[in-house]
Amino acid sequence: MQSNSHEEGYDKVTWTTDVETHPPWLRFHLGISRWELYNRKDPNLAQLTHYLATQHILGSVQKKGGTQLKLLISFPNYGQALLKPMKQTRHAETDVNLFYFSDFERHNAEIAAFHLDRLLGFNRIPPVVGRLINVTTEIKEITTDRRLSKTFFTSPAGNVCFYGQCEYYCSVEHPVCGQPHMLEVSLATMLPDLTIAPRRSWRSPWRRSYSRTKLAQWEKDPAYCDTVKQTPPYNQGTRLVDLIDMAVLDFLMSNMDRHHYETFEQFGNNTFLLHLDNGRAFGRHSQDEPSILAPLQQCCRIRRSTFLRLRLLSLPDFRLSDIMRESLTQDPLSRVAPLLSEPHLSALDRRLAKVLQVVQTCQEKHDDVIYNDIEGHDQGPRSAVTA
Repeated sequence: MQSNSHEEGYDKVTWTTDVETHPPWLRFHLGISRWELYNRKDPNLAQLTHYLATQHILGSVQKKGGTQLKLLISFPNYGQALLKPMKQTRHAETDVNLFYFSDFERHNAEIAAFHLDRLLGFNRIPPVVGRLINVTTEIKEITTDRRLSKTFFTSPAGNVCFYGQCEYYCSVEHPVCGQPHMLEVSLATMLPDLTIAPRRSWRSPWRRSYSRTKLAQWEKDPAYCDTVKQTPPYNQGTRLVDLIDMAVLDFLMSNMDRHHYETFEQFGNNTFLLHLDNGRAFGRHSQDEPSILAPLQQCCRIRRSTFLRLRLLSLPDFRLSDIMRESLTQDPLSRVAPLLSEPHLSALDRRLAKVLQVVQTCQEKHDDVIYNDIEGHDQGPRSAVTA
């Protein structure tokens, strides 16, 4: 396929069946398998994150849907990324009186979630990288989104600000501001277009009520998992332990906002869960939220591979906080300031110990806690894009 859109700002390139001609985002799409978004040893991962951090931004428009402001960024070689802006400092903790569904989304949480997901061996979050962008030249002056452009203004401090249009926190009272032009953002790799690789959205059985007064059924029924285990697709295959993997991830980063999850339709029910939209993670380091672990506590099941990785990351030589700190230094924004504060890193170790304690308690009561997933998989179709 040859591009003829050079005059529109896009690169004039020729893509062939030779993978070397493919841009990093396309290699990522073609590498998606039934079991993971990417292979941890794939050299394209480093190329992709470098690409996100350095490519010239050709277009910026507000992405429709969702509750908070996010932009769709376009690059000259037809790649795209989802941008979430810095709304508050890394050290700011979520107000204890604020409900989880009213919290700000954090750009550094999206970045840290990608690194944590990778360190846990899940590889289910699209690659995310931090970047400093110029609000004026890389959003305001190039956007074709009239609704977005109308929300730009210069603050009394002389900073260029905007607020967009969305359900929450899109108002002049909650602006996103450069300093005076430069702004920290997270850029997440876009998944293949839905017309190419359709995805199915699933309501989580442990979804919260999103009410200030009502509790969900799982919060009132200790035997709730017995019902889930009898309900498709949780009554066979790996779907239940996949969901418990996601609960472990969410507990470690204190993310209470996991109401739905997605899978690629091409792979049916026997496939991994996408761990998308993690902006409300890492809000509080001073306290833990045990209810996030309800799937593990109530079902007493966990993958053997996940359990072994958690035990490894609890050892002094491989402590999760140390490995996470080292991993985050690879992100460009770490040059500005650490992406997670030391209290947040310490909270990871504390929470990991609690996960292992829950598993131990389960093992004292049940014989079938560990689900052995290490003996191999039926590989099936290779890619959601090519299958």
